[in-house]
Amino acid sequence: MSAPVPSVGIQAEPFDTATEIARVSAVLGGRVGAIMTFSGLCRDEDGRLAALELEHYPGMAEAEILRVAEEAAARWPLQALRVIHRHGRVHPGDGIVLVITASSHRVAAFEAASFLMDYLKTRAPFWKREHLVDGTVGTWVEAMAQDDAAADRWR
Repeated sequence: MSAPVPSVGIQAEPFDTATEIARVSAVLGGRVGAIMTFSGLCRDEDGRLAALELEHYPGMAEAEILRVAEEAAARWPLQALRVIHRHGRVHPGDGIVLVITASSHRVAAFEAASFLMDYLKTRAPFWKREHLVDGTVGTWVEAMAQDDAAADRWR
C-alpha cells in the first residue's frame, strides 16, 4: 500500500478533535487498527499567562509541515495522517495543535505522532509570544532543551 497523502491545516479557528477523528475514521472504514491523536493545549503557566500569540509565514509553514508529514508517511505504514496547527491568539485551555495518525497497528501510529510532535515543538516555523495576565507582553518563547533532546532520537 502506498503512503497516504497527509492533510495539513494552519488556521486561526479552533478545531474540534472529535470531528477531525470522525473525518479520518470515515475515510478509512474498517481498514485501520489504530488511530493515535495528540492534542496540544495552551497552558496558563501557573496562572500568569492570559494568551499565547502564534505567528507564522503563510505558505512557508504549511509547506514545511507537509514536508515533514510526508516524511512520517514514508517512514511508517500509515493509512492516514492529519496535522492542524493554530495561529493567532490562543488562550489557556485552547487547542494549539492536533496530530492524527492512523495505521493497521498501534506502534506505527504512536511513533509517527511522536515524531511529528517532536518536530512541531522544535523546528516548525512558528513564533510564540506570551501575553501575561498583568497586561504586559512577555518574551518570545524558545524551544526547551528537553524538546530538542526528544527530537534528536529521530535523526
